[in-house]
Amino acid sequence: MSILKINQLSKKYPAFELKDVSFTLEPGKITGFIGRNGAGKSTTLKAMLNVIHPDNGEILFFDQVFQEHEIMIKQRIGFVSGGIDYYPNKKLKTITSVTQGFYKNWDKKAYHEYMSLFHLDENKTPSQLSEGMKVKYAIVLALSHKAELLILDEPTSGLDPVSRDELLDIFMELCEKGITILFSTHITSDLDKCADHIIYIKNGEIIADSNLNEFLKSYKVVEFNFEEPTSKLMTKLIGYKKSKSGHTALMKTEDAVYENCAGMEADLESIMVHLEKEEQ
Repeated sequence: MSILKINQLSKKYPAFELKDVSFTLEPGKITGFIGRNGAGKSTTLKAMLNVIHPDNGEILFFDQVFQEHEIMIKQRIGFVSGGIDYYPNKKLKTITSVTQGFYKNWDKKAYHEYMSLFHLDENKTPSQLSEGMKVKYAIVLALSHKAELLILDEPTSGLDPVSRDELLDIFMELCEKGITILFSTHITSDLDKCADHIIYIKNGEIIADSNLNEFLKSYKVVEFNFEEPTSKLMTKLIGYKKSKSGHTALMKTEDAVYENCAGMEADLESIMVHLEKEEQ
């Protein structure tokens, strides 16, 4: 059974177009969905969940067509985003009592276990919580109805490094329990720490869909401190840009080996920066 399969998803606006987006999630894995702001991440997620209506495309959750089984499917998935707005002065237990009414599989025992695990007091109000604690509360609500798939839209945006690291640990622990996570973010360092797979969207199109380690190994970062690259070498460089000590560029690993360039290992941020620089 596939957890999520998107096929040829498209949506056209006057100033932006989502172009035939297709991908499949691996069960029990964290898949990072990356791209710069405005690349189409949120549009894809909204179209997947019928928040906006796609022009074309097929959306399957658990091998079922989403448009035909939306209510049932939403019982099995959880959605969490950064910048969550709850009624600021309502106690968490009040918000929970309303939320649980939407889910037939609500598990009170699991709810209280996660509240305890995340050190959340249900007698507090959202206005008394930090941004990180609000995200943790949203995760509690998602997990308390036994969600098999978590869809995370920029959940760590605006959090301090310690809070982000705590959440990443939680995500990895959830995957060990068999939960699948789609993690949309532009904070690529978070995915370096926790993701198994990467989907990269640029200008509304998927340009990479790969195992994270294989994706990272496919590129090298090369530095030019004093010497200028030859015109022949320039054709192999991606996103040639200024750096503190000269210039840097991205190269395909096989090109770096062929050209005998002593490249450095690339992380997601350096790959994304140079690939986005390429079109400027």
